[in-house]
Amino acid sequence: MNKPVIIYNALLVNEGKKYPGALLISDGIIEKVFDDPVPQAHMTDNALLINAKGKLLIPGVIDDQVHFREPGLTHKADLESESRAAVAGGVTSFMEMPNTSPPTLTQELLEQKFRLAAEKSLANYSFYMGTSNDNADEVLKTNPGNVCGIKIFLGASTGNLLVDDHKTLEKIFSDSKMLIAVHCEDENIIRQNSATMKGKYGENVPIAMHPAIRSREACYKSSEFAVNLAKEYGTRLHVLHLSTADEMGLFDNELPLKEKKITSEVCVHHLWFAQEDYENLGTHIKWNPAIKSASDREALLQALLDNRLDVVATDHAPHTLQEKSNTYFNAPSGGPLVQHALPAMLEFFHQGRMSLEKIVEKMCHAPAICFRVKKRGYIRPGYYADLVLVDLNAKHTVTKGNIYYKCGWSPFEGQTFHSAVTHTFVNGNLVYEEGRIHDTAKGMRLLFDH
Repeated sequence: MNKPVIIYNALLVNEGKKYPGALLISDGIIEKVFDDPVPQAHMTDNALLINAKGKLLIPGVIDDQVHFREPGLTHKADLESESRAAVAGGVTSFMEMPNTSPPTLTQELLEQKFRLAAEKSLANYSFYMGTSNDNADEVLKTNPGNVCGIKIFLGASTGNLLVDDHKTLEKIFSDSKMLIAVHCEDENIIRQNSATMKGKYGENVPIAMHPAIRSREACYKSSEFAVNLAKEYGTRLHVLHLSTADEMGLFDNELPLKEKKITSEVCVHHLWFAQEDYENLGTHIKWNPAIKSASDREALLQALLDNRLDVVATDHAPHTLQEKSNTYFNAPSGGPLVQHALPAMLEFFHQGRMSLEKIVEKMCHAPAICFRVKKRGYIRPGYYADLVLVDLNAKHTVTKGNIYYKCGWSPFEGQTFHSAVTHTFVNGNLVYEEGRIHDTAKGMRLLFDH
């Protein structure tokens, strides 16, 4: 039995409120939440006492979209390295995508990833079941109680993960009882745009053309298709990494999140960067879907504030600098983000554009609701003690020297953030403390209500 932990003198931010308080952790579970910042009756020598004076105490961030590259692509990243980066950034749980090598297209390959994570991951974990044009029966065997969801790429990805067979899509959308997460970009439009740009520029297509190739039309057409299919079959649909103002009209903000069958996600890079940033950052901000205009960025932030967008995630997708330092068509899409997502979102608070309560809602509570995660995402008695302490006044600049990603770089290099994560607890275990990783306990497999 572990020693009880008391975190006291904190400013708790949870469930739409912030207040001075404390909490007691016993055996990895939040036993009691106090509205007294110093609960004297519990401040005994038998407990580990952590004074959080001047700091926020929030639930651990749940990142519903990462690519940790294991198995098969571990020269870029792996479950150990990226989970270390995750907890350093206050991310206590992640959901990882199937475009590894081999792609996660069978139940056995799926379970192999869970076994790897049990050995290596400091954060809690789940993995999506991947879909191809010919594995629908295998996909439908997925257990909704211990797997976060089914992933469908409606735009091309690694291996044979592009799904463009309408019968396969109809079968999965009609028969699946679990959440389906979709990457929405219309492949035919992208191919036509690519051919046009190649005709104009040859192989030397400027990176600034990325949002013209992977265009707003490609995004909207595919997202509209997925939403209509989900409405037709009553499917639980989660549309990933939305990037355009146009798509916001596909989502409603009338229903409470727990009643929505169609939910939406925006990623940190689409809220932070805009088209003009390609000039300085080049392929370092080449993601799919593409980062688009400043007006799109503004529309995404407004949709997040008015609840048309439900969840903030990262789409953490590292590549080596050598891979990224390539011509347009040869530079892979994606970049590392999981360590810096929470500090980046907290900048919106410092700018007066988003409340602390809203940031916690979108990064902690909403993923737990969308995916029906059991006993995580909130500061509540009986819930797992996945917790983060944040110093809002700890300015720090991102440098190669303080990056935990295996790939060793970040699109935020040189950026100074006003806030820093100081402590991260996963299942009550202190895994990150003031720049130090404590590799004393591994994360747990996430479970889901269904």
